[in-house]
Amino acid sequence: MLRLDVITVMPRFFESALAYGMIAIAQKKQAAEVYLHNLHDYGLGNYKQIDDRPFGGAAGMILMCEPVFAIIEKLQTERTYDAVIFLTPDGEPLKQSIANELSLTHNLIVLCGHYKGIDERIRETLITREISIGDVVLSGGELPALVLIDSIVRLIPNVLGDSESALTDSFQDGKLDSVHYTRPAEFRGLKVPEVLLSGNHKKISEWQQQNAVERTLKRRPDLLSE
Repeated sequence: MLRLDVITVMPRFFESALAYGMIAIAQKKQAAEVYLHNLHDYGLGNYKQIDDRPFGGAAGMILMCEPVFAIIEKLQTERTYDAVIFLTPDGEPLKQSIANELSLTHNLIVLCGHYKGIDERIRETLITREISIGDVVLSGGELPALVLIDSIVRLIPNVLGDSESALTDSFQDGKLDSVHYTRPAEFRGLKVPEVLLSGNHKKISEWQQQNAVERTLKRRPDLLSE
């Protein structure tokens, strides 16, 4: 079972996402478990302070060292973690290969940033992996964390209804997935390619592979050059 400990300033943000979809299925099947930790519980003083103004006079607020160190070090006394992940725009781009790799781990900490950022000493000392979901700045790391978690848990055996489905997803073999059709075979004069109705599995597989290459060349040629 994969255990994910998520550190956030907004734990309620995750409630609906954890109750539905693949993440909920993974937990129900005991393939994964997600624990939410409210960073405010480790804040300083009567007001549970977790952030402060940055040195140097820049705009915004920065998550402080003390609360983050306190929760991560507490968790690390309880078990060994395969990675302590920080979601950040300047991290390594999230790719299918990363999701594949992390789906094979046992214990992960996921730190959601907030406000302007986090004290750099947290990154230098505690964080072992930094991941970005794209070249865009969001208001916090909660949405990226959910994207990361969903991409991981759906790959755990028996979570998907058809476990082989994930093996043919886009990016699994360095290409986009081929196009797909379902019933009816003709809709408003638009027909499904005949080969997909032929029942010839060899020809269907060859068509799907060729279609995947063509779509990748058209939409994401960069994938074929990697």
